[in-house]
Amino acid sequence: MALTMLNELLIEDPNPPLLLHQVSKTAQLETLNYQSCFMQSVFAHFPEILFIHRTYNPVGKVLYTFLVDGPRVQLGGHLARAVYFAIPAKEDAEGLAQMFQVFKKFNPAWERVCTILVDPHFLPLPTLAMEFPAAEVLLSAFHICKFLQGKFYQLSLEQPVERVLLTSLQSTMCSATAGNLRKLYTLLSSCIPPAQLPELHSHWLLNDRIWLAHRWRSRAESSRYFQGLEVTTRVLSQFFGTTPSVEQGMASLLRYMQQNAGDEASFSPGLSAQNNHAPLDISPESPKVEQLVEARIQHSLNAICTGPAAQLCLGELAVVQKSVHLIGSGSEKVNIQILEDTHRVQPQPPASCSCYFHQAFHLPCRHILAMLSAQHQVLQPDMLPAQWTAGCAASLDNILGSKWSETLDKHLAVALLTEEVGQLLQQCSQEEFERRYSTLRELADSWIGPYEQVQL
Repeated sequence: MALTMLNELLIEDPNPPLLLHQVSKTAQLETLNYQSCFMQSVFAHFPEILFIHRTYNPVGKVLYTFLVDGPRVQLGGHLARAVYFAIPAKEDAEGLAQMFQVFKKFNPAWERVCTILVDPHFLPLPTLAMEFPAAEVLLSAFHICKFLQGKFYQLSLEQPVERVLLTSLQSTMCSATAGNLRKLYTLLSSCIPPAQLPELHSHWLLNDRIWLAHRWRSRAESSRYFQGLEVTTRVLSQFFGTTPSVEQGMASLLRYMQQNAGDEASFSPGLSAQNNHAPLDISPESPKVEQLVEARIQHSLNAICTGPAAQLCLGELAVVQKSVHLIGSGSEKVNIQILEDTHRVQPQPPASCSCYFHQAFHLPCRHILAMLSAQHQVLQPDMLPAQWTAGCAASLDNILGSKWSETLDKHLAVALLTEEVGQLLQQCSQEEFERRYSTLRELADSWIGPYEQVQL
């Protein structure tokens, strides 16, 4: 039998997995769907974001690997985030629809999938949209990075140019801010011949919806994320992508996973079984509690707010995640301190704060979000005005309208610059602080004049 090696391997597994397969008339593997009990448990607890990777075999078969993704997933080790393997009979609408339907039968939690990340060459998007009607399908940052890397090599650019592009790409992927993405887009436009530029699909860099799904990671987290996926995809290619025998490749891959199953013992699924609209009943000593709370706040923002509102509030949440915040509560108000500012938050719906961001936009600011994080709560619909609720407005311009002004724009720019300078002054040695402070003092005096004392 063509599946002898697979069958022998499954007998050795103490927890029999879910395995469906079909062989052709020539006893060759036609289709395969595989999921161990551990993989099923991981997906049941982290179903919100699904990452799909495809690995091609020399005989023309394609292995679909489903992995969990997102802020809540804290699993180390190669293939620890893999939750499903499938080999469809064909990569057509019928074959893929059957594959997704089997996956859904194995995993009732599929209805909670909010986002699916795919590679740029994933063409059967209508089938995916039909099988997961509530999920948003996006290109993954990892696959875009690999796509651009491949194109840089294919274009046979001069070594210095290729090196600059690869370095800039790596730096941008680890800090995918709108400014860095725009700089990379401009760099591509200046370094790549105009006739070849369309091949790179550089407009993906300007699609902010793609990068919002990735931007919550810090630079260090992004680096680990890309390195982990690089190792994972290489392991898949090593066992399945270079072996002519599909059965032998799958048997080797599953045996590798059995031998590297160290994460199963440390996986604790209890943290994610909470209700999304209730305070978390978990121990504050747990190192993953803060990450879990902030991830749930992020999901509530995306679910409740319009796109522009969620984008503004996620920027505020990023400050909360990187700041030290002190909270003291009174009878009706809560004092919030983040870095250099102190503001008063009124938590009763609709929540309000004395900071400029909330006064200008009437949205949950960093101080309100810090309060929610500290109290292990998420955003509720009655905590923001109706015009910011999902489905009520199409764009930021339509909401702000005439309330936006040049003075407001300047005020926000000054506030952001002040915050950045303040952080640079705090995050340095005493000697470096004195040097930076004296430079800033000199700049202020030369710009405004020593005749008017400027407080720094």
